[in-house]
Order: sequence, then structure tokens, then C-alpha cells
Amino acid sequence: MDQSSDTITYEQLADLVDFIRNVHGFDFGDYSAASLKRRVTRIMQLQRLSLFDLRILLTNDPDYFENFLVEVTVNVTEMFRDPLFFKSVATNVIPYLRSYQRIKVWNAGCSTGEELYSYAILFSEENLYERCFFYGTDINVDVLEYARNGIYDLQKMKQYSENFHKTGTIHTLSDYYTAKYDAAKINHSLKKNVLFSVHNLASDGVFNEFQVISCRNVLIYFNTDLQKRVIELFYNSLANFGFLCLGSKETLRSTEIGRFKIIDKKNNIYQKIG
Repeated sequence: MDQSSDTITYEQLADLVDFIRNVHGFDFGDYSAASLKRRVTRIMQLQRLSLFDLRILLTNDPDYFENFLVEVTVNVTEMFRDPLFFKSVATNVIPYLRSYQRIKVWNAGCSTGEELYSYAILFSEENLYERCFFYGTDINVDVLEYARNGIYDLQKMKQYSENFHKTGTIHTLSDYYTAKYDAAKINHSLKKNVLFSVHNLASDGVFNEFQVISCRNVLIYFNTDLQKRVIELFYNSLANFGFLCLGSKETLRSTEIGRFKIIDKKNNIYQKIG
């Protein structure tokens, strides 16, 4: 294949977005064009596809579209990523929630589940797990099934354990999983109050009222209009005085910040103030 054909222009990308919307009913229209272009180009290069080849596969192979969706939308994730963020949640968020009889936590864009299990462990460390319910949502069915299984590479757990230690915990991460051969399986006791389900931030609405909503390093893949709509969705999904946690490269705009109290500016933790 001619290597010059494994790239895509913004005009071609816009046509591809229209094509996918018409064929599969999935709308990438509000995703960041630069990010989407980067990911589609990477797919074409790795799979040595021309744009014509890509469109043929997307038209005729339903399984290919599911794989394409995974490659385009899956986010890099790990357990206790940015340990100081989780330390801040333990210091600034959890003490406020101790008096609550029920605590609902929503991890939006949860990918393969490592971050949601991190929250479950964090609340377990504070002896609050039994009062909590954890919702993990994503648009991708395949990553959600991976998350439900809760089985991860044992080698990755070594890095995750280092992250966990940096949060200031007195326990070890191995208390929360069972190792077998080269895999680590999250303990059932940690999964019993966890639910993973499909939710599309671009098109779906409020489905519960939460004390904590975490959506870290997902908004950076959306354009400005969709970012605004998603923040509005989160605001409407939060209970009064609930907490919103964003990623290190994300922040609330001046038009949005008035409805939130800044809890930790560095780690992007906010509290809804009505």
C-alpha cells in the first residue's frame, strides 16, 4: 500500500464522521477533531489501511466497527493513577461524606475499570464501602466486560501497588486481589457494590443522583460544546454539595465555576454549591 494513503485530512475526517453516523448511528461529531484525527490516522497506519479500505471494513464488518470503537475511544487508565489526587480525595472528600447513610459514586468513562476499583478500595480503606455503591459507565461494551471481570495483568499490579502506597495507605493493594499465574483478580468482596453499564456522555442523560462524580481525562477528547453539555450533565447528576473530580488537564470554565466551590485546585476537585 502507498504509505501516503495511511493519513487522513480534516475534510476526509468530517466525511468519515458523517459516514459512521449514517451507517452505525454513532456520532463522533462533538469529539475533538484533532484527537479523533490522531487516533484514526494511527489505526490506518498500524493496520496498513487506506481510507477506502477503512470505509469498506466499517460498512461490511460489524465486528470491525466494535474494534474500531475500542481503538478510538479507549482511554489510558491504571489503578490509583495520580496518587496525590486519590490522597486528596481521602483528605478532602471522604471526611465530608462520613455522615451519609448512602454514598453513590459515578466514574464516567471508566474504560477497563481500574479507576472505579481504585475508588472502591479507597472507600474500603475508610471503612465506608458497605454504605457505597459504585457505578462505572462507558460507551464501549468490550471494555465494560473487561471491567466486570476485574482481571488484570499481574505485572501491572506492581506499578499499581506503588501508586497505592503513595496515597498514604497503611495496607497493601494485594489485600484486594487474588494472584494466580500471571493474572490478578479483584476480590468479590470489592465487586459486590459495583455496577458497570453503557452510558454515552454525548447523548445520554441523568440516570441517578450522586455524591461523587469522577470523569478524569475524558473531556479532553471532546470539543468545547460537548464539554459544556457534559459539565451540565454532571451538575444535574450531583446531589447538593456533591463532589466533581476532573483530570489533571481539565478544569471548569469561568462560566461554570460559580456553581462550584474549589476544593483542590491542583487536583481539580470541586463541590456543587447549588
